[in-house]
Amino acid sequence: MTELFRLLTRWWTAFALGLSLAMLAAAHAFERFAGLSPCNLCLRQREVLWGAVVIALSATLWALVSRASRGTPRIAAFLLFLVFLTGTITAGFHAGGELHWWELPATCAAGTGGLDLEAALNALALGNGPVARVAMCDAVAWSWLGLSMAGWNALISAGLAIISLLAAKRPKDARGPAK
Repeated sequence: MTELFRLLTRWWTAFALGLSLAMLAAAHAFERFAGLSPCNLCLRQREVLWGAVVIALSATLWALVSRASRGTPRIAAFLLFLVFLTGTITAGFHAGGELHWWELPATCAAGTGGLDLEAALNALALGNGPVARVAMCDAVAWSWLGLSMAGWNALISAGLAIISLLAAKRPKDARGPAK
């Protein structure tokens, strides 16, 4: 178990990259195949994950190119902690709004952001184009085991933030031998 933990913390950015891409793929799969349109807060959660992808990919490539025997830089793991903490807060805020614990901002009414109302009304009236679906942030579109996608995202992001912090604070012996 200790060896697995050492491997995980030494190469955390590579694992975080894979997990972030998997979460993005799941979000896009729900949109594409299940027909669930994302709301504004869902899109913000995706932006956080794309930030994690950029940091994790950069740090992993740097470690591979520099032939780092000590694994990926701990500063990148700390940056990932901050990004995943931001994701936890964003998703938690969204989940709380879905549960009506607090009011969500008015910008959460339209999920597509770039919805052209005139073009959508013309397409609807003339029947010559697809009508963009508007997702509401306070409506639960999908849930499993009593948690919405935002709730699951908050839990997963919290776990990733904790592991990122552990990877950033890994002990000296977990970093591998010096050259």
